[in-house]
Amino acid sequence: MAQKRSKRYEAAAKLVDKTKVYSWSEAVKILKQVPPTKADQTIDLAFKLGVDPKQSDQMVRGTVALPAGSGKNVRVLVFAKGAAAEAAKAAGAEFVGFEDLIKKVTEGFQDFDVAVATPEAMGEVRKLGRVLGPRGLMPNPKTGTVTDDVAKAIKECKAGRVEFKLDKAANLHVPCGKFSFPAEAIEANGRAVIEAIVRSRPPAAKGRFIETVTLSSTFSPGIRIDIGPFLTS
Repeated sequence: MAQKRSKRYEAAAKLVDKTKVYSWSEAVKILKQVPPTKADQTIDLAFKLGVDPKQSDQMVRGTVALPAGSGKNVRVLVFAKGAAAEAAKAAGAEFVGFEDLIKKVTEGFQDFDVAVATPEAMGEVRKLGRVLGPRGLMPNPKTGTVTDDVAKAIKECKAGRVEFKLDKAANLHVPCGKFSFPAEAIEANGRAVIEAIVRSRPPAAKGRFIETVTLSSTFSPGIRIDIGPFLTS
């Protein structure tokens, strides 16, 4: 039995030609015409990549700074001690500590969005792999979350830095703002995301790297994007 869609979704679906691939500006314009919901929906870019996720040399992972911010209040937890811990508190981290915080997370504490750690702290923080790993919260040098400059990492996370990581089906989903953002802000954020993914092509990748890119909000149909201009710019 076919899934029954809401009237709002049906109205949104009429705006999108499923057989067409849209320019980035056209796609954002169409998305902004979708009937809004009471909640401020997240805008998402979905990528299907032409790589083999099983090969470690074809992994795609990194971060990108959203020029217009993420529209989200990012709660940062920092594993550090001494001067680094004081710097983290001054930079606005919600949770700062070391042994006490490791114990708290081990016992199930999850009320944070990003975890940052100093290199010194990672010896103990690595033991949290089973807890933080499944949630994608394990600090990692490649994403800038293992660093001695914790203040910089905190400011970047709160300003709108988002992480991306390839899943087992060679897909990437990257948030690029909120539905309430003006079209210009969504365009700028999305452009930054697409350009970051294009730059992240692994040297071992062969053939077409980005197969499809789709723009959507939480409750909207997907809008296919023409990736061509981003590959030649």
